[in-house]
Amino acid sequence: MKRITRTAVLTVGALIAALGLPSTAAHAADDLPRVDLRVLVVSDGGSAVDAIAAELEAAGTPYTEVDLTRSDRPALDAGFLADTVDGRPRAKYQAVVLPNDNPFPVNSPEMTALAAYERTYGIPQVDAYTYARPEAGLRYPVDGGYAGGIDGARAEVTAAGRAGPFGYLDGQVPFEDNSPTVGESYAYLSTPVAGADFTPYVEAAIPGRTGRGSLVGEYRHDGRRELVVTFVYNHYQQQFRLLARGIVDWMTGGVHLGASRNYFAVHVDDVLAADDRWDTGLNCTPGDVDCPEGEGTPDPIRMLPADVDHAASWQSEQDFTLDFAYNGAGSVDHREDNDGADALADKLIAERDRFRWINHTYTHAFLGCEQDTTVVPWRCATSADGSTKWVGRTAISDEIATNRVWGRTVGLPLHDDELVTGEHSGLKVLPQQPDDNPNLAPALADNGITWLASDNSRDSAQRRVGPATTVSRYPMNVFYNVGRAAEQVDEYNWIYTSRAQGGSGICEDNPATTTCLPAPLDTATGYAEHIVPLETRIALGHVLANDPKPHFIHQSNLAEDRIAYPVLDGVLDGYEALFADNTPVVNLRMKDIGAELQRRAAWADALRDGQVTAYRTGGTVTVEAPDGTAVTVTVPTGTTLADDAFGEAYAGRTSGWTPKEGQALAFTLPASATTGAGTDTATTGAGTDTATTDDGRAPGTTAPDTTAPGTRAPDKNAPAVTAPVTEPAPDTRVPAGVSDHVPYTVRS
Repeated sequence: MKRITRTAVLTVGALIAALGLPSTAAHAADDLPRVDLRVLVVSDGGSAVDAIAAELEAAGTPYTEVDLTRSDRPALDAGFLADTVDGRPRAKYQAVVLPNDNPFPVNSPEMTALAAYERTYGIPQVDAYTYARPEAGLRYPVDGGYAGGIDGARAEVTAAGRAGPFGYLDGQVPFEDNSPTVGESYAYLSTPVAGADFTPYVEAAIPGRTGRGSLVGEYRHDGRRELVVTFVYNHYQQQFRLLARGIVDWMTGGVHLGASRNYFAVHVDDVLAADDRWDTGLNCTPGDVDCPEGEGTPDPIRMLPADVDHAASWQSEQDFTLDFAYNGAGSVDHREDNDGADALADKLIAERDRFRWINHTYTHAFLGCEQDTTVVPWRCATSADGSTKWVGRTAISDEIATNRVWGRTVGLPLHDDELVTGEHSGLKVLPQQPDDNPNLAPALADNGITWLASDNSRDSAQRRVGPATTVSRYPMNVFYNVGRAAEQVDEYNWIYTSRAQGGSGICEDNPATTTCLPAPLDTATGYAEHIVPLETRIALGHVLANDPKPHFIHQSNLAEDRIAYPVLDGVLDGYEALFADNTPVVNLRMKDIGAELQRRAAWADALRDGQVTAYRTGGTVTVEAPDGTAVTVTVPTGTTLADDAFGEAYAGRTSGWTPKEGQALAFTLPASATTGAGTDTATTGAGTDTATTDDGRAPGTTAPDTTAPGTRAPDKNAPAVTAPVTEPAPDTRVPAGVSDHVPYTVRS
């Protein structure tokens, strides 16, 4: 049995003991207090608290945030924390997140109220980032420990951590070291104070010493439980992403609204077609719109049958399925030019059941405005009155329907409601086409399209286009117009270096771009040494962020040097090395990803509008929501709903979606999560209550900021004409002494 299950037992035991209730199986459920499934997040504007709040929000777990820097914030007193509902005591929050172990002034009545609340109701407290000190169960760093940077350190989950809240990890927790000149991680490494009831969950070697120090551990004292975290982090850093699930699991006892998975899907566009090749001399792509008309000689890249065999074998080795977005005209044209022969199409058709397939339109035509390619960059053609000329409804519909018929004729296992248009065309494309083609939505309706791919770097929010809902896809910086590593590096150098170095100047014009290069990469080594690690890290970051959006590459990347595979292997092999078998990568097809995103949006709306009420009473979790709402919860394995097993197992817990119709949903937790024998150490642990004895502030050390890479070339011809898109830069400030305040809000 994992430690976290026992933790849930101890929480209930502490609650019963604190209230003086009989701890027997015959105890009446009507006498138990109600604990609302909501987290109290107390913030001082630091990155660690913000990271935990972001994790809760992404999972769909409601929380209330109180900003300590606001003079108009509510006081954290007994009335704010608890009350009575229908004669039953109610704890309003199932967990408390603080910036550190005690962010209040000496003898603060607010810390006194919080400590009493935690003792009375068995509520756990997370110290998001705190100084190692006796009040947190740890020795001072100067007493045989360490305070400083730990960039590149390889922390490890302890046996207690793996048996408890971090059992979904294989053991290693590597800390990022993305820049030799920027400090990215600051930590206090220390060991427990003699006699303290402190259990390290994550440890790292103490520099210059033979021992190991705690980075994450549980401290039990004076009837309270604290998760003590002694390293600073932000929401984007891998080390936090690895531990975030366990932090939430620990503080909720594995019972909370919302859920998370680690998703990865890869779409391969232009299958059966050929992609034009980058010209390393002209710095453009002959045959495509970024080269002046007639300049250069097109040299297309197209997969071979051996590339299909390699893709199929790779899938088997990785236990992963690629999604092939195909263009049927690519095969028809090839047969016309080769006396009816197309070995690639024959091989793909023979192996069709090995892959998932998506309609990518018949000829890959541009379906937005009519393009005027006499200039670079292209522009929308206009009529005499200045109005935009649009590709017509019939032309769009024919592209969709003809490709579907071709696919059905050769037996592809299609889902007719999915569509990826060529270059995501038809949807708005800035700056040339700020609006969707008005003929797109009617054509989608004509063909029963309900899921439409969009480019996340241009159109990240899910939205409706007529009958269809968009599914945003992450473009990988493995370019469509290259088949060899040297070509990829040459184009990458041109995009991301200065004009003085022979580059495009995009970085000079957009200084916030994070993938800019100080000097051109070596074309012989730059792909393996720079681009692959960077792209792997960015994609793996999406996987670890509970983000189901798919990534996309092109068929050219599976041909010739097969340059996509080092990145894909980096993601999947890296993931395999980090996670236990109970936490596999979730590999969904496009429509299922769209449905997941759609459910999340509706759930977030219901929470924001205050339409969801959820609470735990002993071994029962009750959820009220409007009829028709898809409710998502995470609970211990063995939980039932209406006497039926609930959800799917993932990461040592069970979670899923269930529609609420009629009466409130009542989940029954397994007996192992609500009963147990033995003394409750949560009420007997050693240590001094810090609530009224110290101000608890960590020293005002500031770790340097680090920037999360994430710049993207959106699609096909975008590198030369579209400013790169940059993910928000993370913030690694320590909690104490911040000046960038977060407004007080109540978030649901």
